[in-house]
Amino acid sequence: MEPSEKVKVLQDLIKIHSVNGNEVEVAHYLQKLLAAHGIEPKVDEFGDRRANLTAEIGTGEDSRVLGFTGHQDTVAVPNPDRWQYPPFSGEVVGDRIYGRGAADMKSGLAAQALALIELKEANQLPTGKVRFIATAGEELGTPGAYRLEKQGTATDLDALVVGEPTGGNIIYAHSGSMNYRITSFGKSCHSSHPEQGINAIEGLLKFVEEEKHLFDDAKDDPYLGKVQHSITVINGGNQVNTIPDSATLHGNVRPTAVFNNEKVIDRLQDALEYINHTTPFQLELKIIQDFYPIATAPDNHFVQVALEAAQRNYPNDVKLDIINGATDASVFTLHRPDLPVVVLGCDSWNVAHQTDEFTTISSYLATIKAYKQIVRDFFA
Repeated sequence: MEPSEKVKVLQDLIKIHSVNGNEVEVAHYLQKLLAAHGIEPKVDEFGDRRANLTAEIGTGEDSRVLGFTGHQDTVAVPNPDRWQYPPFSGEVVGDRIYGRGAADMKSGLAAQALALIELKEANQLPTGKVRFIATAGEELGTPGAYRLEKQGTATDLDALVVGEPTGGNIIYAHSGSMNYRITSFGKSCHSSHPEQGINAIEGLLKFVEEEKHLFDDAKDDPYLGKVQHSITVINGGNQVNTIPDSATLHGNVRPTAVFNNEKVIDRLQDALEYINHTTPFQLELKIIQDFYPIATAPDNHFVQVALEAAQRNYPNDVKLDIINGATDASVFTLHRPDLPVVVLGCDSWNVAHQTDEFTTISSYLATIKAYKQIVRDFFA
């Protein structure tokens, strides 16, 4: 396939509005693309215009299965008028392709599909199986990945490549991501007699003070370092002369393999129990999202295969690294914690979700080559 054709595939995907949904149109585009090159994918539609897609190539003589996964949705575009280039145009300027999802992660998704197509058309089918897994809703709750995990899509994988943007670097570990909500219950009264009520907002402030140092003694992870944590949303009260009887806050924690999700939840519960027993406030915890960290040893054979493939195909110096973001791999490793996983994709994680998000054509084409190299070397 000519470079211009590959660029058009990415442009076509960027033009599809799949903001936190509408993956069905992306899935059908990929289905048509793959089918035109003799690969018959399966599209699983569910919910409101949501869909996953899976496809395989390979002879199956080797029993191993190598997975490539990417998500079809993007984050929202809150201020499209601030974009220099329209967010759903896929406009090319020099070496850059602009648009929502250009980096995160329609470039990785397109590169994975095109790697399968080019391997097949070059008669370089792997002796095992390569499974392409395109998911729905990674940016908001990962319903697609959870559906696929329950269907057993990752059960027989021997290794997995996630196509999130990494600038060609090989990410061998990433933190988990836990979103939680705390509701504070108080007692309402008129603000002229505040002593007659219990201000639920003050209950949240007690937690805010505790949260500052809640993970100070958490052991550092050898790969992921410290547990990162933040309170990001607070809501309370609806009338200025009334003491509020309820208030909520939301927070995010990035668990590590050493201080994992269960330990984080225990620590949050301990803080709430302390407040509930020593103050007039009553706080309640609800876990909204619970993604687990992943970590594969940097000297793992698969990590080294991926690193060599990246070094051979990217023009820049690539390295082994970690990130604090989470991916669908958190779901696919729920019952496979020993599954070797790397994250490898175009350009930088830092441009994802940004105004005038972009990827470069050079890194996109290099990523396709690197993916093909990984397949060849994995089954060598």
